[in-house]
Amino acid sequence: MTSTPHPSPEADHVSSTRIFYDAIAEDYAELFAGKHTANPLDRALLAGFAELVTRGGGGEVADLGCGPGRVTAYLASLGLSVFGLDLSEPMLAIARRENPGLRFRQGSMLELDVPDGELAAVVSWYSSIHTPVEQLPSLFAEFHRVLAPGGHLLLAFQAGDQPLTLDRPFGHPVTLDFQRRDPERMADLLEAAGFTLRSRTLRAPDEDIGDSAPQAFLIGRKAVAGV
Repeated sequence: MTSTPHPSPEADHVSSTRIFYDAIAEDYAELFAGKHTANPLDRALLAGFAELVTRGGGGEVADLGCGPGRVTAYLASLGLSVFGLDLSEPMLAIARRENPGLRFRQGSMLELDVPDGELAAVVSWYSSIHTPVEQLPSLFAEFHRVLAPGGHLLLAFQAGDQPLTLDRPFGHPVTLDFQRRDPERMADLLEAAGFTLRSRTLRAPDEDIGDSAPQAFLIGRKAVAGV
């Protein structure tokens, strides 16, 4: 008698995230068409991050968990050489349709098909929020691995201690938890992964764009050898 192997927790959460976004892709893209860069403070932070990358010599930037590609496009408008990566092919189809001049690929940010030290910067704009807390060290280690020495990471997430659960959004038969995090705990995890924190930003919810929690933004830098 043989037993049926069960998926690992990592595979299970990746699969459930993909299924969720595959189901809601078109509705999500329509509802959040302008929200990703609607707040002026968020735009200023993205512009400052882009300047850090450019001042560091530029290079390839990855927008991980890019969804329909709105932040990818904004980063490109700031002069960065950027590509988007996402689990969901329907999300990527929207990104390619709306941004035919940009590059998008399918994949998991937990297992990036990118050589060590290849990237000048990594952006995780609300894309770590479905990663179980026990897998965050592995995720941040992967971000650190693909960055060149001196490369930068921008991590955005909602601050808080209670998850938001979306059940049957837009009438689709799917459910997913959106994790809110403690900014100080996230900063500690980034430092444990080898990043030096360069910026910690926490802004109040913006009711005009429907924020339901404070928004946190951390910028980290991978050390340069010998520095």
